[in-house]
Amino acid sequence: MSESTKPPLAELVRQVRKTREYKRLTDAIPYTRFMGIGVENLAGEMLCRMAFNPRNIGNSLIPALHGGTLGALLESAAVFELLLQTNTERVPKVISLTVDFLRSGKPQDTFAKAFVTRQGRRVANVRVDAWQDDRTRPIASAHALFLLSEP
Repeated sequence: MSESTKPPLAELVRQVRKTREYKRLTDAIPYTRFMGIGVENLAGEMLCRMAFNPRNIGNSLIPALHGGTLGALLESAAVFELLLQTNTERVPKVISLTVDFLRSGKPQDTFAKAFVTRQGRRVANVRVDAWQDDRTRPIASAHALFLLSEP
């Protein structure tokens, strides 16, 4: 699909909400394509997956994932959750994002799940957890505040 025939983001989000073809949304965003972040329906729930790539290693001695890549996954999961579960027509703008790094990320795929904890007309609070092998042992978590629309 050429740039001139791509639907605007708001229309694409509406289509993805109906069809649940999440890959169309993540493919439309160059940053998520570069980072290997995708949205998938696994076991009946929407999860983000960051496919392992050696360039995501921050400490080659351990080896461990770079904290920035984990932060990108957590933020992306929160944005996708807001885009797909709310009626917002615009990409939510981050007001604040606090990341807790709980343990080292191994060189493998990493998953994230976001939960909207509070949503108003203009702002939303989102909590996100990231894990690898065991969902009950998260490697990072985040709390984010987003602006959904301008006043």
